[in-house]
Amino acid sequence: MGAVMFRLIPKEQAFFDLFEEAARNVHAGANALVALLENYGDLAARAARIKEIEHAGDKLTHATIDKLNRTFITPIDREDIHRLISRLDDVLDSIDTAVGRMTLYKIEKPTEDVKAMAGVLVQATAILVDLMTSLRTIRKPAEIQAKCIEVHTMENEGDRIGQHALAALFANHTDAATIIKWKDIYEELEQATDRCEDVANTVEGIVLKNA
Repeated sequence: MGAVMFRLIPKEQAFFDLFEEAARNVHAGANALVALLENYGDLAARAARIKEIEHAGDKLTHATIDKLNRTFITPIDREDIHRLISRLDDVLDSIDTAVGRMTLYKIEKPTEDVKAMAGVLVQATAILVDLMTSLRTIRKPAEIQAKCIEVHTMENEGDRIGQHALAALFANHTDAATIIKWKDIYEELEQATDRCEDVANTVEGIVLKNA
């Protein structure tokens, strides 16, 4: 009887709303990065816009963790909720840091490689939006896993572009300051794609536990 009563207690579903909102916010950050790079100018104001998106992500992370601390029964494992929202927030943190470096270093114009890395982030974060929507029911685990594989593919592409960018950097520049600046920016964007993969890995683990 106790087990039956336990199952009848409604689980808190609002976490999925927060996941979806956080993923959409991350995707907005990636799109804002691409817009900045494609029409490069007024860097301070547009960097401030990305900072606003990053702050919105922080608020969603804090709201999720606060709800987690106040919820007795969660729809998925507590550690997965914490990991998922934290990794989503990490994607935005890296995007914001990369743009902050561009402002700090007074980058005059973006490279084609940095534009390509930003494009990968837009694609990867779009898949994350779909993943968060699918996670609400987990009715089609094969489709969710296929989307996770797509994120892994995007992360590999980000790594490939990052390696090409570093090779070109060292081949075309001898000025140490220029190399250090761009290496820092490339590494932050590559880390952003790594965090996208971390989100996908977390989702895969959730599917295996709950499908």
